[in-house]
Amino acid sequence: MLPQSVIPVESPPEPDAPPQGSASPRVWRILIVDDHPLVRMGLRSLLEADNDLQVCAEAGSVAEALATARKHHPDLVITDLSLGDGNGLDLIKRLIAQHAGLRVLVCSMHDEKLFALRALAAGACGYVGKEQAGRHVVDAVRHGLAGHIWLSPAMTDQALSSGNGVQQPSDAVARLTDRELAVFELIGRGLRPSQIAAQIHLSVKTVETHREKIKKKLNLQNAGDLTRSAMQWVERQR
Repeated sequence: MLPQSVIPVESPPEPDAPPQGSASPRVWRILIVDDHPLVRMGLRSLLEADNDLQVCAEAGSVAEALATARKHHPDLVITDLSLGDGNGLDLIKRLIAQHAGLRVLVCSMHDEKLFALRALAAGACGYVGKEQAGRHVVDAVRHGLAGHIWLSPAMTDQALSSGNGVQQPSDAVARLTDRELAVFELIGRGLRPSQIAAQIHLSVKTVETHREKIKKKLNLQNAGDLTRSAMQWVERQR
């Protein structure tokens, strides 16, 4: 089952109102995490068109995001899944563990069918595709601040289409665990095992174990097949 009810996208709920008698409406503090400055600029422009949404800080990496969240205490974080020094799913888990009540919204170019439910399982309050961000990111933020889940209509239909509430995509890549998927993506971005190990804080031996499991799950015969498959997959995500 989904961790919380999915709210229709047409009518975003209002976040909790400020206490009666307060001098001014509450201003919600947003941290944007993306390794592309132009993306951060665009999201900031969209959010700050509303007076009660304030981008309190920006970050371009996992390490910077963790440090910035500790310093600025945002109400909600918007993050990409592919970051230069780590994996967005891991970042979600760490932020949620370190900051009680923090909401995390994913805004990514990655395939929603493959990543949205993984993001929710990690603790995110929703998933917005970057191609939809201009139309939906503010509504998604308000859903998150109000304690609700945001998914696209198509993903909501998929998530609720079976009796168990979740219908997984049939793509073989969907059978990979979150850690295997992170390794697979980094292979596709051209990183060597030692570089992957350093980036996601694993031993080289553990990375090699993940590589073998990925090859088995995807029915790949050798390292060359794995690299080609990963590179093709990464290219399709762009």
